[in-house]
Amino acid sequence: MKALLLVDDPHEKLKLAEIDRLKPNPGQALIKLKAAALNHRDQWCREGKYPNLRYDCVLGSDGSGEVIEVGNAQDQRWVGKEVVINPNINWGNNPAVQSPDYKILGMPDHGTFAEYLIVAVDRLHIKPTHLNLEEAAALPLAALTAYRAVFTHGKIKSGDNILISGVGGGVAQFAFLFSVAAGANTYVTSGSEQKLGHAIKLGARAGYNYKNENWFKTALKESGGFDVVIDSAGGDQINSFIRMLKPAGTIVFYGATNGLPKSLDLYRMFWGQTKLQGSTMGNDEEFAAMLSFVEKHKIKPVIDSIRPFEDIVSAFDDLRDGRQFGKIVIKIG
Repeated sequence: MKALLLVDDPHEKLKLAEIDRLKPNPGQALIKLKAAALNHRDQWCREGKYPNLRYDCVLGSDGSGEVIEVGNAQDQRWVGKEVVINPNINWGNNPAVQSPDYKILGMPDHGTFAEYLIVAVDRLHIKPTHLNLEEAAALPLAALTAYRAVFTHGKIKSGDNILISGVGGGVAQFAFLFSVAAGANTYVTSGSEQKLGHAIKLGARAGYNYKNENWFKTALKESGGFDVVIDSAGGDQINSFIRMLKPAGTIVFYGATNGLPKSLDLYRMFWGQTKLQGSTMGNDEEFAAMLSFVEKHKIKPVIDSIRPFEDIVSAFDDLRDGRQFGKIVIKIG
């Protein structure tokens, strides 16, 4: 079968290759993948910035397809079903935090950038009925991360004032869509006026370009302050978010691409009863709840483009350069 591998090559770490197709063991299912989607995690593996890299591993955490074979007779009901795959492996028994053995599909275990994939049967979920397979493939990693940040930690509800930073990112876009669907007054930031315009068309109250020096003052004045900020970048802008929060407000962050802040305004935080909450991925119950929320509100992911498998390396390049708005989906089958 055809697959995209991470390889130990000084010139290009990605290689489309033919590898053997395996048979499922008891408790497993063989999926004929129809579509997969890129995440920044995949590009970080390409750049050597992800821990515990394993070469000749098939990348990809997001995927959808059809079950064509199972390892046990009692799982036969799955055969022929169109499914989306939960990328969690070994979350553990504590819903609040992942176990030390936790892994994500696509590194170090083979992932979704292949024509076929074997996963445990308990990783399978029926595709939301209002989505096609390309749309469903865009959900798993980003939508799960967003769901936990928005609802488990942010506790966002109708009427809240919410700020989603960096709305061009995949997780941020799902956080934005979920916040709007929940009835919150949702504001966004981006360094691209075009991306801000897209978000406003999709329901944002307003958008702010963080390249403008005093954008946070405008945001505070127009919104009256935020109940929750959902952030992926960290860095010194955390202090701007602290200043924009209402009393007892919460900042949920699921990344730190801008690094550490030079300082942290602890005085304002303790006086304002501010909560700074880290978040990553989500447990299996949250994955099921995310799919139910998507189905109930008929949410469709923002798709930048759908590309053939042969163009996957150039798709990585576009992700690296930030040229996309929405998920880049790879059509496989």
